[in-house]
Amino acid sequence: MQIIIFEDEKVSLLKPLVNLKPVYGLVSGFRSLDEKFQHHIGSRHQLSYHLRRYLAPFFREQHPDRIVNSIVEDDVLFVNGRLICDKRLAAIVASGGVEPGHVFMQDDDLVLARTARSWLQRDSDELLADVVDTAELSSGLALENVSGFRMIRHVWDAIGFHAAELQHDSEILELGSLEGDVHPSAVIVNPSNVYIGPEAVVKAGAVIDATEGFVAVGCGAVVEPQAVLMNSVFLAPWSKVNIGAKIYSNVAVGIASKVGGEVEDSIIEPFANKQHDGFLGHSYLSSWCNLGAGTNTSDLKNNYSKIALDMGDHKVLTDLQFLGLIMGDHSKSSINSMFNTGTIVGTSANVFGEGFPPKYIPSFSWAGSARGIEPYELDKAVETARKVMERRRVFMSRSYEAMFRFLALREQGREVFI
Repeated sequence: MQIIIFEDEKVSLLKPLVNLKPVYGLVSGFRSLDEKFQHHIGSRHQLSYHLRRYLAPFFREQHPDRIVNSIVEDDVLFVNGRLICDKRLAAIVASGGVEPGHVFMQDDDLVLARTARSWLQRDSDELLADVVDTAELSSGLALENVSGFRMIRHVWDAIGFHAAELQHDSEILELGSLEGDVHPSAVIVNPSNVYIGPEAVVKAGAVIDATEGFVAVGCGAVVEPQAVLMNSVFLAPWSKVNIGAKIYSNVAVGIASKVGGEVEDSIIEPFANKQHDGFLGHSYLSSWCNLGAGTNTSDLKNNYSKIALDMGDHKVLTDLQFLGLIMGDHSKSSINSMFNTGTIVGTSANVFGEGFPPKYIPSFSWAGSARGIEPYELDKAVETARKVMERRRVFMSRSYEAMFRFLALREQGREVFI
């Protein structure tokens, strides 16, 4: 049986976070959805992957050993890539708990479907479209209604699930292991809930307090003097926490990212910069983003009501009382920028100027309070992205540039073909 982690038609609801990665590249807790699939299922079964065509070349480059956008067996189990994989899902897959010709539906979401290759070709020679039409896939299959599966349905869900997912993810940590270089004047409270990896450095006067939750400092990560980490914080390998930073209450920092100031209840993907003073709360910061010095986010309305998001062409009310900034890859803010509750900034956008910018800033744009929103010239956007990546010794490959350019053309409403 071939197991295919797939993207469905609802992936478009998760822009801009999925503009340059498949839906299972999203992070909640300190692992991506893909890493959770690999941990729970991939250790026993080979996984295949389906994703949008413009993302596929770079994904194959990153994962040359994976089967991508191809069906190689007749018996196929489709697993929705928006699922947050856990032991229950893994047990169903391992036991063959989905019978051939059956589909599991949770409300209007297809969770799992098991079918034959020949069934998929009943209407077309094309086996896998750009995104899987779940209504078409499930048509004619025996329906079973299920409940209790956690799925990313909205662009804010990664943040909404984040605190609980950090606790689930912490089960894989070797808490109580302190292998790195810890300065004698650093304070570690409740070391049984602390992990400090090899080559990690905790400098003078830093405080690591795991009285509530855990604190993990990954291999090669650096905690600068007088920084405070407490109440469920994960620093991925080679990340850095700057002098005097306050990092607390459910924060995950990705590989080689740099953080400073005050951060709480936030997800920071790899290779992102939030180095300076300023507050980041209940936010999702994608890879290659940079927040200028003094950037602040609001994550709570003055009247304490649920937060509404401007999605560009419509508004939607979330179920969250706390929600800050959602920022796509390669976007930046100037010094002293301010973001209102529930602000969405697209991919490769530049935000600057006095006062609060709009709560929705489209991808590949310049957004200034005085000049409004203007398009970002594509070649300049590519060149800036290349420079940003090279500063971290990451080479922009041809497949990455092609993906980046395709997205820019599409987001700016220009005709583009794969």
